[in-house]
Amino acid sequence: MIPVEELLAKIKTYNPEVDEKIIREAYEYGKEKHAPQIRSSGEPYFSHPIEVACIMTEMRLDTASIITALLHDTVEDTDATYKEIEEKFGKDIALLVDGVTKLTRIESQTVEGKQAENFRKLVLAMSEDIRVLLVKLADRLHNMRTLHFVKDEKKRKRIARETTDIYTPLAERIGIHRMKEELEDLAFEHMNPEARESITNRLSFLRQEGTDLVKRIIVALEKDLKDNNIKGHATGREKTRFSIWKKMQRKNVSFEQLSDIMAFRIVVDDIAGCYQVLGIMHGAYHTIPGRFKDYISTPKPNGYRSIHTTIIGPENQRIEIQIRTKEMHEEADLGVAAHWGYKGGENVNTKDIKKFRWLRELLDIIEQDQKPEDFLENTKLELFQDQVYCFSPKGDLIELPNGATPVDFAYAIHSGVGDITVGAKVNGRIVPLNSKLQNGDQVEIQTSKNQTPSPTWERFVVTGKAKSHIRRFIRQQQRGEYVILGRAMLQKIHREEEEDYVEKNLNTLLKKFNMENAEDILAGIGQGNITTRDVFRALHPNHATKPNATESNDKTLENLQRSTAKQAKTSNSSMPILGLIPGMAMHYGRCCHPLPGDRIVGIVTTGKGVTIHTIDCDTLESFADTPERWLDVSWGDGPNSPESQVGRLNITVSNEPGVLGTLSNIITSHEGNITNLKITHRTSDFWDMYLDVHVNDIRQLNDIMGALRASGSITKVERAKG
Repeated sequence: MIPVEELLAKIKTYNPEVDEKIIREAYEYGKEKHAPQIRSSGEPYFSHPIEVACIMTEMRLDTASIITALLHDTVEDTDATYKEIEEKFGKDIALLVDGVTKLTRIESQTVEGKQAENFRKLVLAMSEDIRVLLVKLADRLHNMRTLHFVKDEKKRKRIARETTDIYTPLAERIGIHRMKEELEDLAFEHMNPEARESITNRLSFLRQEGTDLVKRIIVALEKDLKDNNIKGHATGREKTRFSIWKKMQRKNVSFEQLSDIMAFRIVVDDIAGCYQVLGIMHGAYHTIPGRFKDYISTPKPNGYRSIHTTIIGPENQRIEIQIRTKEMHEEADLGVAAHWGYKGGENVNTKDIKKFRWLRELLDIIEQDQKPEDFLENTKLELFQDQVYCFSPKGDLIELPNGATPVDFAYAIHSGVGDITVGAKVNGRIVPLNSKLQNGDQVEIQTSKNQTPSPTWERFVVTGKAKSHIRRFIRQQQRGEYVILGRAMLQKIHREEEEDYVEKNLNTLLKKFNMENAEDILAGIGQGNITTRDVFRALHPNHATKPNATESNDKTLENLQRSTAKQAKTSNSSMPILGLIPGMAMHYGRCCHPLPGDRIVGIVTTGKGVTIHTIDCDTLESFADTPERWLDVSWGDGPNSPESQVGRLNITVSNEPGVLGTLSNIITSHEGNITNLKITHRTSDFWDMYLDVHVNDIRQLNDIMGALRASGSITKVERAKG
């Protein structure tokens, strides 16, 4: 265990005026509180907080951060309290320790729920003070360094997965590249040890073979600088095993096919020197097309700045060169800590978090997502993906994940803009809202006050912010339907039992059902989470049930469905499916694409409504053991007929000129409309494809299929399954 004097010596290398007394007090306090505890490695538990504090000294962080590192587990794992730490070390340190501390009482029983709740708290805390995140990352780094002492393999893999899912992207987003790479590599060791060992062995062989080569390349690069009177130096570093593995997976190549395992850096004094060096490198060596990135003019969202280029360099080797200033080099290693660490005897203001747009997005997701698991999923979407850079008509730069659409762009501008988006222009041309944006696109969003988020947007948006807002709207929309359904069911049972229905009386039941208002109770009934009979009995405890009255909520639901079906046959309503409860959310199975004329069945899913399947759909096998979820439904007639639906066809055509035109003409002549076409397999003679066609009913689809089969260039036509 590192003694306090050694820790103080590390701090004094960059902060000679450190308050030794308070560091010693925190050291002794933490040591006393953790005294009886032992880590999996067999060492005293307090060795862990000390190591975390030492990691903080490597980032040159302030005294409060060091003390927080020493105390970060006391509230969670000992009898220490927030109030006690506030009294001994002040409110600021108490808040920092509380921010790092995990929740100890969590309602969610699932591992995912606990993880999500803890992460939600971390985001809220680090939005107040980024040092919370720095301590948390240092804590995770030391835990990963000692993870091999944990005997349970499943636990090791779970912790490693959590590290790559959450902490590595966070380190990336605040620019601590050095820590990010070590976390990735340590997690890689436990998630895929065989692959890591294989890459390690190959790198060892290359080191023995290529040590002189690296030195010769560095000498040649520095000679190029000297010959052009540029002050700077070159270094070479080996890429991490995880980054090599990731590149092999992304490019689908073997280790031997990778040509940029070594990265070379050239560090100069100023930005002008960076561009001079770029000109020298491109003038002296052949460049590799498509391998140039200027992160100085357009920095990454985490503030990373550098010029990257790949050349056929000295010794005729293909090498990647990163060109940057000394300041950029420090920022690349330490990220946000390079700005907010201890400098010149003063602590830099650590609460200037507003510049981090991505963190504001996470806070916005917290406000939108009700379930912790949703927040965690949307957060991963926000953190993980590579970036594209697009511009507004005014020239503002918006960073988005790879694959982002105009809808993502609209929500990135403001959630209010996203909610009322009706169209978009990209580089002056109107494009579909699901179009993928490219680097440098100028995007203009068209809005309408009458627009609301479309549920279909969720299928193609990629940002967590967009998904959370769309889901929130869907939840609110569905809630309205469930309230209407619950009210209808409660009114019906009152009629059956000959009691007066007074909705305001539901307010007397809020405590009993743990609800905030009467609409919550109605929505619970509509969703099936609360039985109608229970609510009725609570409203009328002295009521004597009629002998012929419905005995269970299941019967109530069944009878209501039947009465609804009868009403639908005689009414002028526009319900497309007979046998459904009014207001119940309903959608068609994408596994079988049911059409009017098909025999159909409804499957009830609590909280999601009813999914309509064809009677021969393979998916129905998974519901064989839950017959209570099956609904007897059918297509309506006349005014109750649904709007046109999509039928999916599996087609094989000859590979010859004009065949797609023939296909289109046949479908058009039968008043069908092609909505989607996907070629699944092609040879020199034939193409296999899926074709989605909008039709009114199964009869129209059969007519189209018959006409297609009659064509000499179309060899197979059948209804697609799945």
